[in-house]
Order: sequence, then C-alpha cells, then structure tokens
Amino acid sequence: MVEAILFASTDPVTVADLAARMPHGSDPAEALVYLRKRYEGRGVRVVKVGDAWAMRTAPDLGFLMQKETVETRKLSRAAIETLAIIAYHQPATRAEIEEIRGVAVSRGTVDQLLEMEWIRFGRRRMTPGRPVTYVVTQQFLDHFGLESARDLPGLKELRAAGLLDSRPLPGTVSLSDEEAEDQAGQSELFED
Repeated sequence: MVEAILFASTDPVTVADLAARMPHGSDPAEALVYLRKRYEGRGVRVVKVGDAWAMRTAPDLGFLMQKETVETRKLSRAAIETLAIIAYHQPATRAEIEEIRGVAVSRGTVDQLLEMEWIRFGRRRMTPGRPVTYVVTQQFLDHFGLESARDLPGLKELRAAGLLDSRPLPGTVSLSDEEAEDQAGQSELFED
C-alpha cells in the first residue's frame, strides 16, 4: 500500500499521511525502510525529502528525463539572490535579506518565490514590529534533490564547481585550505 501511494503521488508524502490512509495497526515507517532497501540500485529510488517520502528517478539515470523536463520561466538575478539568502540564512526577514543584498527586495520577487512554492512564511520574530520570516519549502528541497537545507553546498563545493571566485575578497588575508578549515566560528551550513 505504501508503494502504491508513493508511486501515485506527485508530491512527497509524510509518514503521518501514509498512516492516515492505511488500515489501523499498519506501520508505514517499517514499510518505507523495506522499500528503500528494495529499490536500492534500481531505476527508481525511495528518497526522503524533508519530513516526507517520494519515489524519484535514480540520479545516475536522470539524463534520460532531460527531454521531458520543460523549464517554463527563469528566475531573475534578484530572485536567485533572494532565494539563496533565504536558503542559507533561514529563517530570514525582509530587512535581513535587504541588508545582505544591499538593495531593497521587490515585493514581486518574494511573491514569485511564494507562488513557485519554493519559500513560505515562517514564524514571526519576537522583535519590535514582529516581522515575518521566510524559509524554504519541501518543494525547494525536492527540486534540488536535498533532504534538508543542511545539504546545501558549502564554500568549498561552490568554489570547486566554479560558482564562487577562489580569490580572497579585497582587503582580506588569504588562508590556505587547511588554515581555513581550522578557523573557528564557521557557520554550520558551510561545513564540509
């Protein structure tokens, strides 16, 4: 039954949702462990996405699906920057996003990310004005093949992929890789 539900569902399904659909006394968590082992090394896999589970194409066969993937619209540079800030600094308020980016965040940018369901409203901060925070969603994690936001690439991976300049910023001291690893105070999200 768990296999059928996962196969038919377009979105990841939580264990609680599985338990609600199954007969009383069923253990969907045990079934998920069994299915994960059963599908290991096959064309599809049972994967965890946040707190939910889904069936996905095996990563080594993803190239077969490229023809079927249609990108409907590209994100603007502002939307990409805003999304990255939210992903790495969540929960983040609009003021924090603007402080990091150095420019005002357009309401349309946030609305587009909310519409795509890649971000959602988080809890309000317990500070004056009680600003709303933004966090990434399971759809964001699912789209990028991440189990949690902790799986986002760190500085080393981004530099290795050529997405960050490996030169030090102007006015900073260059550290060797070993010295940089030994430096204390690095954020958890950037650990290797």
